[in-house]
Amino acid sequence: MVKLRKTVVLVGMMGAGKTAVGTALARALDVALVDSDEEIVIAANRSIAEIFERDGEAFFRTRESEVIARLLQGPPCVLSTGGGAFLAADNRAMIHQAGISVWLRADLELLWQRVRHKTTRPLLRAPNPRETLRALHEARLPVYAEADLIVDSAADLSIEDMAARVVAALRTRPDVLGD
Repeated sequence: MVKLRKTVVLVGMMGAGKTAVGTALARALDVALVDSDEEIVIAANRSIAEIFERDGEAFFRTRESEVIARLLQGPPCVLSTGGGAFLAADNRAMIHQAGISVWLRADLELLWQRVRHKTTRPLLRAPNPRETLRALHEARLPVYAEADLIVDSAADLSIEDMAARVVAALRTRPDVLGD
């Protein structure tokens, strides 16, 4: 049996598949999947959209960093993060120190196909959501590129295929996956 030694932190844009792939990955590695956004919702007792609306993005990002720090101290798991979590230098340093970051890289068209009908994305509540997504994607690419591992997504890959790709990437790191 393969043993996970560090928390695997999935990073990337909204629609990259962090939660879906994370669920399959956690199952494959026989560990828990924890979603940082879900943990924030539970702690705040309101939706991400409500937190953004009532308290603002800065407040949300502070809570997000606190949740990630707490989860990285726990047993190794698969941690699905919100699209903006990896943008904070402190979060990146914390993740690099205590876990391993895996960027689920997807092109803009694939991301748009996945998120365009979702109403739960506060950052896309804009006059031109596709342009907003494009601008976010372009701005975030250099930061996501700092992830420890990069796994490319494709429209024709199933969730299980993507999880298998992540496992293959993790196998290149004996400090993360071992017997």
